[in-house]
Amino acid sequence: MREKQIRVLIADDQAVIRVGLRAILEAGGLAVCGEAAGGHEALDRVRELRPDVVLMDIRMPDGDGIAATAAITGDPALADVKVIVLTTFELDEYVVAALRAGASGFLGKGVDPQGLIEGIHAVQQGDSLLSPAATTALVARFVQGPDRGGNHGLIAALTEREREVLALVGEGLSNDEIAQRLVISPLTAKTHVGRMLHKLGARDRAQLVILAFRSGLLR
Repeated sequence: MREKQIRVLIADDQAVIRVGLRAILEAGGLAVCGEAAGGHEALDRVRELRPDVVLMDIRMPDGDGIAATAAITGDPALADVKVIVLTTFELDEYVVAALRAGASGFLGKGVDPQGLIEGIHAVQQGDSLLSPAATTALVARFVQGPDRGGNHGLIAALTEREREVLALVGEGLSNDEIAQRLVISPLTAKTHVGRMLHKLGARDRAQLVILAFRSGLLR
């Protein structure tokens, strides 16, 4: 059976960026189902078209991407829609704001085409996506921030093995890398991650990264 084509909506206020992204995505076998030039328009288009993934810019004149992301991820009717924030500004405040708004990934616009295509596939499959610069910013912000050491009640519901896995997710490891580190099968690692998502009420791995830092599992 033929694999379902991933449908992507591009939200960016610069037409030349949208044209370039469309060319890259379509050349990579993805379907661009729509475009938007602002946050408010993006939200309307998402509700209308129900894409699988949204590439969301942050700074746009008609509603910023963070607010649009929060509106999308906060709508139960759009639970299957994933958002990747794609921006020039890889600053810690944007990284944290994007992930707290429910984004599944954060990439700089300097990402190469293959990395972008692979990132969209990863997010569609339920993985989180953070560029190295974004990961560093996220670590620094939560180590220094006021949320450090919270969420103990939620973490207490996890088994010792699940807490180990959560810490490794927080380090940015994939299921295969977690399996190698803990000497378990990739399927077992995936099962642990799935159980944690359910127990912690997390949308995806990006939110698990945040919980790992807030809980103090990463030092």
